[in-house]
Amino acid sequence: MLRRLALTAVASLAALSAAVPAATAATGPLPLPLPLPLLHGDDARTRLTVTVSDSGDPAADGVFELECGPAGGSHPAAQHACNRLDELADEGAAPFAPVPRDAMCTQQFGGPATARVTGTWRGRSIDTVLTRGNGCEISRWNNLRPVLPSIR
Repeated sequence: MLRRLALTAVASLAALSAAVPAATAATGPLPLPLPLPLLHGDDARTRLTVTVSDSGDPAADGVFELECGPAGGSHPAAQHACNRLDELADEGAAPFAPVPRDAMCTQQFGGPATARVTGTWRGRSIDTVLTRGNGCEISRWNNLRPVLPSIR
């Protein structure tokens, strides 16, 4: 009886010692922690260059620098633009992400205006082009007002 108990204990220990490394290997390495903007200093600041063309408004066309935290640069509505970007971040939105290829968009033309936005937003590299070529792109543009100018 004692021999059977000892044999069961050894077999159980062997099974457990083989199972633990296999279980941890199946899950892979632990993920890296997400970066915290407060710990990144200047890297988490927003610094964007907004280039607008063909808007139909000579005052809206041009190259504008936007800095947030504190608001500044040559952007004509820097504080409002920074506030809007903060709102979008709080909503968990990705305002600079392209429209998905499989999106169903209305076929309406919002004009020839284009905007290119480059730089960093909350520490993320940004390089995107916005147009008003269909309903999805118009919505994307309008969602970024006043970072982008209001045009009709």
